[in-house]
Amino acid sequence: MKHPSLDFLVEVAIEAGAAILPHYSPDGTAARSKDDGSPVTVADEAAEAIILKRLAEQGVTAVIAEESVAAGRIPDVADDFYLVDPLDGTKEFMTGSGEFTVNIARVKNGKPIAGVVLAPAIDTVYAGDETGAWRGKVVDGKVTEKTPIKAAVPGDALKVIASKSHLSDETKTFIEAYNVASFLSSGSSLKFCKVAEGAADLYPRHGRTMEWDTAAGHAVLLAAGGHVLTEDGAALTYGKSDHPSGTFANPYFIAAGAFDPFAKDAPFRAATPAT
Repeated sequence: MKHPSLDFLVEVAIEAGAAILPHYSPDGTAARSKDDGSPVTVADEAAEAIILKRLAEQGVTAVIAEESVAAGRIPDVADDFYLVDPLDGTKEFMTGSGEFTVNIARVKNGKPIAGVVLAPAIDTVYAGDETGAWRGKVVDGKVTEKTPIKAAVPGDALKVIASKSHLSDETKTFIEAYNVASFLSSGSSLKFCKVAEGAADLYPRHGRTMEWDTAAGHAVLLAAGGHVLTEDGAALTYGKSDHPSGTFANPYFIAAGAFDPFAKDAPFRAATPAT
């Protein structure tokens, strides 16, 4: 099967993002959960329906999508499939921050090889594949100002980014092992993209995530020269069926720029790491 191009995936993400925006208010929404009929649920389902339809038109049916999985629709996938999160960042959607995203990724042999992260409320898109990674602006449904991005090599201190909504005690302890130049917070999969463009060096996540939450941002970061590792230093992989938290669940992970975050003698390591 011929797979859709990265440009096609970007086009589909933009179309899905346009379906979300009528349900979004920058002043915040009264919805406080993903109950049926809430604005976030309607937006989720509308965006996912568009993505699945457009992929199917290209012959792509091996798609693991968040809302479909929640409804019990899980297709058989082998070593080449797609992961879709139609609206990542529910809290950001509800509070009106604009930092929610549409995520589409292709996974081959456990590795995310192409991905798109679109933030429709702030007209920003990130994408990456084997040719490299880039950031662009979305104007009238078209990508403009396309700029190549690269993950950074840090000096003696790190720019750390973490979740606005899910900063756990374990993550705080992990960060204490490093010299931190600045601490940033961001919502949704945009954290991966901030590392990919060099605005941050390190994104540790010690909390529950699913594969559709991370695959697209992971793909962008890989394309930009960074990586995503588990706590034992192995590459984070996809298509997992045996994780204790369930099928397609991730272990804790660390997303990093163009460097090894576990290097013991690196200058960015704290003199007295947390124990």
